[in-house]
Amino acid sequence: MAQRDGITEPWGTRTPYGPGDPWPVRVDSRLAEGVRPEDVDRWVRSAAVLHSNGDGLDIAVAGGRIAGVRGRADDRVNRGRLDPKDLFGWQANNAPDRLTTPLVRKHGELTEASWDEALDLIVRRSRELLDEQGPGALGFYTSGQLFAEEYYTLAAIARGGLGTNHLDGNTRLCTATAAAALKESFGCDGQPASYADVDHADVIALFGHNVAETQAVLWSRMLDRLAGPNPPALLCVDPRDTPVARAATLHLAPLPGTNLALMNGLLHEVVEHGWVDREYVERCTVGYDDLIATVADYPPERVAEICGLEAREIREAARLVGTASRLLCTVLQGFYQSHQASAAAVQVNNLVLLRGMLGKPGAGVLQMNGQPTAENTRECGADGDLTGFRNWANDSHVEELASLWNVDAGKIPHYGPPTHLMQMLRYAETGTLRFLWVSATNPAVSLPELTRVRSILDSPRLFLVVQDAFRTETAEFADVVLPAALWGEKTGTFTNADRTVHLSDKAVDPPGQARSDLDIFLDYARRMDFRGRDGEPFPQWHDAETAFDAWKRASSGRPCDYSGLSYAKLREVSGIQWPCTSDRPDGTERLYADGKFFARPDYCESYGRDLVTGAPMEPTEYRAMNPEGKAMLKGAGYVPPHETPDEDHPFFLINGRTIHHFHTRTKTGRAPELRSAAPEVWLEVSERDAAAAGLAEGDLAEVSTPRGSVRARVRIGGIRDGVLFLPFHYGYWDVDHPAGKDGDRAANELTFTDWDPVSKQPLFKTAAAALRRIGPVGSPAAERVPAVVEEDVR
Repeated sequence: MAQRDGITEPWGTRTPYGPGDPWPVRVDSRLAEGVRPEDVDRWVRSAAVLHSNGDGLDIAVAGGRIAGVRGRADDRVNRGRLDPKDLFGWQANNAPDRLTTPLVRKHGELTEASWDEALDLIVRRSRELLDEQGPGALGFYTSGQLFAEEYYTLAAIARGGLGTNHLDGNTRLCTATAAAALKESFGCDGQPASYADVDHADVIALFGHNVAETQAVLWSRMLDRLAGPNPPALLCVDPRDTPVARAATLHLAPLPGTNLALMNGLLHEVVEHGWVDREYVERCTVGYDDLIATVADYPPERVAEICGLEAREIREAARLVGTASRLLCTVLQGFYQSHQASAAAVQVNNLVLLRGMLGKPGAGVLQMNGQPTAENTRECGADGDLTGFRNWANDSHVEELASLWNVDAGKIPHYGPPTHLMQMLRYAETGTLRFLWVSATNPAVSLPELTRVRSILDSPRLFLVVQDAFRTETAEFADVVLPAALWGEKTGTFTNADRTVHLSDKAVDPPGQARSDLDIFLDYARRMDFRGRDGEPFPQWHDAETAFDAWKRASSGRPCDYSGLSYAKLREVSGIQWPCTSDRPDGTERLYADGKFFARPDYCESYGRDLVTGAPMEPTEYRAMNPEGKAMLKGAGYVPPHETPDEDHPFFLINGRTIHHFHTRTKTGRAPELRSAAPEVWLEVSERDAAAAGLAEGDLAEVSTPRGSVRARVRIGGIRDGVLFLPFHYGYWDVDHPAGKDGDRAANELTFTDWDPVSKQPLFKTAAAALRRIGPVGSPAAERVPAVVEEDVR
């Protein structure tokens, strides 16, 4: 077991291995200063909660406090490894500024209150609005960081208790497109592939996925393959020169907003050169002819002009993916948060399907998640999905859920599509949505066009409830603030990006009067006196394990089947992939190995949408198009982004994540090592663009769009010319900045209100921006992420 700093060596030392070999164990750990292994009172089972990888770990408890972590050698996800956020993020639990009592707004100020006062105020306002306007006046916005038991409870309360259509998660910002793309191609959500496919692949293609920083342990797995015999070739598609790009066999840096055109060009070449598995396509898919007709219009020369690439690069990339024997594709925010997001992500699915690369070791697609429990948000229905991957447009699915909940089907709103977050904001802006309950997320920093968002949250017409562990930027606008327990202070399950379920046991008590999110939701339900059809209290469960049992019943028979899981089993086995049933008691490593899909008209989660307009397909159309429930090949034509550079704003601006922080730094910013590694926002500029603007490394620059401006120290890097990058993590809670006022630090001061027509995911990567120097060299903007040098990977 290695005590590792995780900052200077974020991916640790190499443990090389070859194709088909098991990934060697390397156990990482970190204990608080002055705590020795013999000082640890007990180790408590859990998994990482500050990224979507799902690293299995144990929490060290000493003196009644969390005192560190260690990786679990037997975990299928990480084989003992931990990333920088795993190693240090737990320190947020011990931060001195934790919320410990409820707060209510009195005379314009947030003041301490009792739980009874706070919840009674919420209940009173809920009932007033139900009487005045009905359930459409109330909305909920949650996270990708709670437990499955909490999401399932929130979905039951919102849909079956109140009957509101307004429930979404901040997964709308990071993985809504993953879900949408999987539904479009396979009829249902659920990742087809597994992290274990890294062990077998001979080509790994990463589309807009900076895995080195977003899922550092998964990158360690890839680095270990690269350092071993017969390493895989890597294709990286990213406008930035990331560690992945530096290790790649081939790096394509397309202009922002052109991902769909690039994918169409790759598919054009795959078809043109006969790299299609025609037997698989004919047996397992529909839509081939229409797709071929679409991509025929995207030869490499046309695509090169659109994307700002060379035609030879496109041909080389197509040959790499087109001739692979075992092709693994991954996708993340570089596609999901950009123009034509769903259409581009679906083309990656098309590539895998055309090549017949599905359901076998080393072959498949992972439409990645950005958050640790994003999969649970979608499975449990705490966003725009219907619980258990059921279909909103299928009345029998709604009836089935109503029966499980013992409520009338008419109570569950299904008169139209569920309300996505961006539409909820519009309703709040116009005054039809009057109550918003925000749990474990910070929209005052994470949403686009922050000036607008602040004005909505600050509206006197909106009753705002914020449930969090800290007094965030969003909490400053709240009418009621509820102190919530963090990871390690409660029990529950969560599922990572390759469907691996872990149990996280309670290690310590939360501070002060803080309570678990599950307890808070259930207390609200009891005070609202929700009842089922037989008059019994609703929801029918009362703690984490009974909530899990209820969720198992709701998932049974659906693609995300948990019926073979239990807390006892998850305490014995470190990570099990759903579906886990009596027939598959050890879980399921890969979906669709038999060429059968969750796409039958009576079973599928969605009937699909037009990839360009977002218009939904009618059930009758779907039945006619796909009566046997095959995988669906869907094409789409490229259209230019809605905002492009011009004379006044000559740059593309993109934002994204970095290795040391998570979301708005609510937790990672309170870990000293992570904070000191990346203390301030910074701006990445290419060498040519920096020279043209008279900028040197460390200079203070202003980047502006029609929405606002941000000041940041310059970092000159390998980003492609004409593109600027800002990390989105930095808000205002830790600087001397008046709450609720316009700022110049958060990247989302600059982004605009626009979203993908299919997934409704906001677009963070296509703004047009201007750049100017405003100050000389100052303190370093942040510690750079180490490069992946040749000796690390070969």
